[in-house]
Amino acid sequence: MEALVVTIQIKPEHRDAFMKAMLDDARGSVENEPGCLRFDVVQDTEDPNRIHLYEVYRDEAAIEAHRRAPHYLKWRETVKDWHAAEPIRRRCTTVFPPDSGWQKPSQGQRQARPVRAK
Repeated sequence: MEALVVTIQIKPEHRDAFMKAMLDDARGSVENEPGCLRFDVVQDTEDPNRIHLYEVYRDEAAIEAHRRAPHYLKWRETVKDWHAAEPIRRRCTTVFPPDSGWQKPSQGQRQARPVRAK
């Protein structure tokens, strides 16, 4: 699995609008992209204008599909002037759960859940 960890510093006056747009992109990712297994949006407790994303994709092709998805293109265009600094992006490889432990969310479930061994 491929993971992205992204930190975004946003301008305070755009925080509410940014979060609305960000949540629309996150929902679109998990609901409409077969290769997106997880898309977490978290707000920093020390700086509410710092947002962290944790995204898990099946492979590089799924990441590329995300970058072409209509909801992502809309998000990118909407928020382009709301960044207070360049986002910090980190590419990662998941370690746990193992690749066999990931599954796409079922209907009504927002995030993939690791499969637990019995």
